[in-house]
Amino acid sequence: MVKQTVADRLRQYGEQARARWKPSFAAKGVEYPPARVALAGLKQEKQLQVYAAGVGQAWRMVGAFPILAASGAQGPKLREGDRQVPEGIYPVESLNPNSRFHLALRIGYPNEFDREQAKRDGRTNLGGDIMIHGSDVSVGCLAVGDQVAEDLFVLAADTGIANVTIILSPVDFRKQEMPRELASLPPWTRELYGAIVARLRELPLE
Repeated sequence: MVKQTVADRLRQYGEQARARWKPSFAAKGVEYPPARVALAGLKQEKQLQVYAAGVGQAWRMVGAFPILAASGAQGPKLREGDRQVPEGIYPVESLNPNSRFHLALRIGYPNEFDREQAKRDGRTNLGGDIMIHGSDVSVGCLAVGDQVAEDLFVLAADTGIANVTIILSPVDFRKQEMPRELASLPPWTRELYGAIVARLRELPLE
């Protein structure tokens, strides 16, 4: 199979993806491409919310899509093979134009916080290769379907991956309190969720 580049995929999918995005951006008064993007992946709600902002603008929600598949339960990812979707605040590490699941955004897991807690706990082999990708099957990643994957891929490329933040949360903390299961999770989870709460509260609900 011939390997495709990011530029190849933008030529293939860019025009259609931008045509789908631009009405939503225009309706929210955000120029396309935006200065920054935030993706909020909400595990319990099975939803990926997309926020954008221009220079000097507050965040505006420009899209919300169902998460079609994501394994695991509430709680952070601790090790390779635990089938957990991570929880935390992550960069987009890279764009994968040759994913087995159509197209993918590679999440920068583990981040510095994950590595620090693992060192304190004595955990090694934290896993990786966590993606937001197409299709409707997943183990430890977020599957959002092929067309949404195309839209996210093009949006991230047009915005610049350095300007995209991914927030992965067990629940929408803007609507719910800390999960009751917190007592059974690692003691540092409260600090983690506090950071997630602060970031989610910067984002409007609609």
